[in-house]
Amino acid sequence: MLSDLLGHPDTSGAIAVRTGLPQSQVSGDVARPKDAGSIVTEPDPAYARRQLIRRTPDVSEQVSEIRASRIDDALATALGTDDPERLREAAEALDVLARHLTPETVGRLRPWYGGGAGW
Repeated sequence: MLSDLLGHPDTSGAIAVRTGLPQSQVSGDVARPKDAGSIVTEPDPAYARRQLIRRTPDVSEQVSEIRASRIDDALATALGTDDPERLREAAEALDVLARHLTPETVGRLRPWYGGGAGW
């Protein structure tokens, strides 16, 4: 959801259409970064019942902490090892995925996984 928001500033419920996620999930996904101060919502002046969603211009303290943290500890826990070579390989694989899995590419998966959560 956040990557969709980055590609479509001042968006609204169209996130659900573009990502194939149920509107209820998008609403929940919006609430968490809003609570963390990463995004803001405001009424759409063209349609008061709709909320516009945008990134905040300033990075919240929580987001700064997350960005400053290293993934090594989380990977070591997930992989059950602190072997530097395995951690490097896993981090490189995640970098490749992050470069290639955009909202558009994930949207192509919708027929494959049924468009719902839990795939």
